[in-house]
Amino acid sequence: MSDKIKKEKLIIIGGGPAGLTAAIYGLRAGLDPLVLMGPEPGGQITTSPEIENFPGFPGGINGFELMQKVIQQVESFEGRLAYEMVDELNLKQKPYTIKTGNQVYQTDTIIIATGASPRKLGLVREGELLGQGVSYCATCDGAFFKGQAVAVVGGGDVALEEASYLSGFASKVYLIHRRNQFRGTKLLADRLISNPKLEILWDSEVRDLLGDEKLSGIVVENNKTNEKKVLNDVRGLFIAIGYNPNVSLFEGIIELDESGFIKTNDRYMTNIEGVFAAGDVQDPLYQQVVTSAGSGAAAAIEAGQYIDSLL
Repeated sequence: MSDKIKKEKLIIIGGGPAGLTAAIYGLRAGLDPLVLMGPEPGGQITTSPEIENFPGFPGGINGFELMQKVIQQVESFEGRLAYEMVDELNLKQKPYTIKTGNQVYQTDTIIIATGASPRKLGLVREGELLGQGVSYCATCDGAFFKGQAVAVVGGGDVALEEASYLSGFASKVYLIHRRNQFRGTKLLADRLISNPKLEILWDSEVRDLLGDEKLSGIVVENNKTNEKKVLNDVRGLFIAIGYNPNVSLFEGIIELDESGFIKTNDRYMTNIEGVFAAGDVQDPLYQQVVTSAGSGAAAAIEAGQYIDSLL
């Protein structure tokens, strides 16, 4: 780590849709923001097989390609992207201090855009079988299950998209949802229901994972009848039940809501002056690429006005 402290006008923590859009707006406003990209450059949307609801792409676009275009746009404005993770931050007094593995930064203004991470089922062997049949990313791992049966857990857009994507590889796709109707977009749901490779298990939950070193089946229980079913043909289990906000760095420092998301006012500022938040880390309702980008833009505008007020 460098002993020299680098002072910045604006630091953005997170390199997903919210953070990178904030960077674009900050750059155009002459704020020269530094983006600390974190562990997942581009954000978790890079794992989405196809995005059909982002304006400007009538034929759809996969998440990785979309975020590469956004990164290129930031770089076209000579934006500074640091592929570093934040290890520690001190928000007790200004200037605020942010430590990464390579550098110590100080700033009076921060935009937090750390996003969210996949929610787990909480099964006993879930972690043990991760990468051995259990996955949270169909785009990353779907091709490994060509010609085999897989299962997807969830009922929102992400689960529906993953089930549709996996049907291009798998011999059969079980879609397991704990309710009796999907929460996802009707267009996606209608498309799936007519897919001959798909079998929907309504009102059902995964209770157990089978197999020693690799997944060799799952146990599913109907939560209305309590009937259990063993699916011995399942070799891949894709969990798509939502996301938890990435707030471990900020717990006990920044005020969170009852679900653990960062609380902000209507100008995207947290309870700490000069510290803003945008994207999935502060959005418990929508969690869409386009809303994340919009909140990133808004947070950058507000941060710019705040910086101007300090002059």
